[in-house]
Amino acid sequence: MKASRLQAEPSSEDLAAIEAEWPLIEAEMLLVAAEIAWAIAAERGGPSPMDWKRLRRAESQVVRVAAELARTVTTPVAPAGRKAVA
Repeated sequence: MKASRLQAEPSSEDLAAIEAEWPLIEAEMLLVAAEIAWAIAAERGGPSPMDWKRLRRAESQVVRVAAELARTVTTPVAPAGRKAVA
């Protein structure tokens, strides 16, 4: 493999794409945490009303943030090394 094809660090475009998507990444991480808490609630006798509320809230946040991101993205973001298709 040629050295020019290897990238040690993300490009500024990659970092900008990550920054733009960070709210969605964060919302998805909170959803996973809520799903884990809900799944292990069986050890406590099943999910509590608070577990259900946390899960619903996290799901709603993912949908809200994804919709906002979809409204604000004007140019498709392609993975590194690929062209974006409009």
